[in-house]
Amino acid sequence: MSELWAAFSRALGLEVEGKDLTTMNMVLRAVVVFVASIVMLKIGDKRFMGKSTAFDVFLGIVFGSTVSRAITGNAPFFPALAGGLTLVLLHWVFAAVAFRSHGFGKLVKGDSRLLVKDGEIRWDEMRKAHITEHDLNEALRSAGLEPDVSRVKAAHLERNGDVSVIKYE
Repeated sequence: MSELWAAFSRALGLEVEGKDLTTMNMVLRAVVVFVASIVMLKIGDKRFMGKSTAFDVFLGIVFGSTVSRAITGNAPFFPALAGGLTLVLLHWVFAAVAFRSHGFGKLVKGDSRLLVKDGEIRWDEMRKAHITEHDLNEALRSAGLEPDVSRVKAAHLERNGDVSVIKYE
């Protein structure tokens, strides 16, 4: 068994510094990290890399940065993978708590903003959200409304950055 571990360790370059990794070490590390990351993401949830909130995107960036260090040797291999798993588990826990607590969900994921109400643009909310009239018009066109705000019952800037539009009947 120790011979098998020694061969695995040599193949991944676990005993050398990052600057001394060979191309083959990096390739094998990339394969192991890729497979391990897929397993970790399966532990998380399906929406993690979908079109979601800034909370989800942030995890994607930090997760990628953390596990990439295992490939490049900028951090010890297994601790870097453990760090990635910890981030995914934290995301899962935070999402579970946010499901049960609206206040925590707002804190972590943000809240939607009402941009249009009863055909009237709410300029204060547009300004706070940094949404231009051009952005709003794009959303109206996507909803099948030529930029005609008078036909809009409500338009919300959602937590994932999309603008949803509710038309008058």
